[in-house]
Amino acid sequence: MWQDKLKEIIYILEHSDVNEIDVTFLGKRYRVVKSAPVSTDSPDQKTHSAPATVSTTESSPIETETPVADETVAGNEVLSPMPGTFYSSPSPEEDTFVNEGDKVNKGDTLCIIEAMKIMNEIEAEEGGVVRKILVENADPVEYNQPLFIIDPSG
Repeated sequence: MWQDKLKEIIYILEHSDVNEIDVTFLGKRYRVVKSAPVSTDSPDQKTHSAPATVSTTESSPIETETPVADETVAGNEVLSPMPGTFYSSPSPEEDTFVNEGDKVNKGDTLCIIEAMKIMNEIEAEEGGVVRKILVENADPVEYNQPLFIIDPSG
């Protein structure tokens, strides 16, 4: 079953302008990257791209350290699962879901991403302390864009 999904992802990648797809499925992380197109000096020749490559790694969740404006904030990145608009509160009149320095538990709502007029609540996958909020309210976000850095040891 997962092989079929992976084949679909590769097909989508090869037939689109997207250069990279990163998916976690059944505890494994699949990163499919299309090589950069090969260009020539002659405008008569078409550009060709090399076949996509696939790498898999065990995942639970992905830990990274992200440099932010001359300082390093250690923790796990919370990535956007979809493109859309980032909202830090349920409505403009209400308080934000989380602020930097807040302690969160697994399952707590961190933000909302509006995609195609649907409000999708993004929940914490683990508990910890919100070290950095990387997106401003009402900013557009892309798939897999880092939104928060959460320190699980905090």
